[in-house]
Amino acid sequence: MVAEHPGLPASGTGEDGSAIVRVLSYNIRSMRDDRAALARVIQACAPDLVLIQEAPRFFRWRKAAERLARAAGLVYVTGGGTTAGPMILSTLRAHVERTEDVLLPRTPGLHQRGFATAVVRIGRARLGVLSCHLSLADRERYEQAGLLLERLAALETPHAVAGGDLNDRPEGRSFRRVAGALRDGWAAEPWGGEFTSTPLEPRQRIDAVFTTDGVEVLGCGVPHGLPGVREGDLQAASDHLPVLAALRVPAGG
Repeated sequence: MVAEHPGLPASGTGEDGSAIVRVLSYNIRSMRDDRAALARVIQACAPDLVLIQEAPRFFRWRKAAERLARAAGLVYVTGGGTTAGPMILSTLRAHVERTEDVLLPRTPGLHQRGFATAVVRIGRARLGVLSCHLSLADRERYEQAGLLLERLAALETPHAVAGGDLNDRPEGRSFRRVAGALRDGWAAEPWGGEFTSTPLEPRQRIDAVFTTDGVEVLGCGVPHGLPGVREGDLQAASDHLPVLAALRVPAGG
């Protein structure tokens, strides 16, 4: 599904001190695909914050993360090997107050999962940030959805954004658990494309950006047709499509 919508607003700061923040959530499959295409997609989306899943996490993963950040015109904030995959990148527009890497309880026989979290200031707006990649197993995934909400609240910021690969569709109980407490960006203000998996024949939405109350969603979806984003790059960069959201975050906090 593709939503009819004008282009997303550019990043900026309002006279009232509020900030328009562009947030990109992207499962990059450990950068095993076309790295140049990946960097071009990220850069063309012009995000202030990038919430990565499946970042490189083994041998020399920090160097790989730094190369990606540099190629996309960003800086590394936190996560990667220390969170079993989730990572946060940003522009220099974001002032990072603090970060915390979280490893979640692990079910024997299943992959380790974690959250990358940060608190940032952009202009006069203060924002909690969380990148996640939930389990493939239903029971564990549902528990992790609850931990996501707890961890976001523990950041103790007036406004927050979470994004990631939920491994669940909107009708699934884990997705519904998150969307029941937070605002689902696509549902609030659909823009671009809906489905994120897989790039060649997208048929399901398992990646999403969520916000807390008070954050206005100006548009959210897969950046099909965004100037500079080529369909060939979207197909070559990863086995997921990214989700781009433009948010208006009030001043204060």
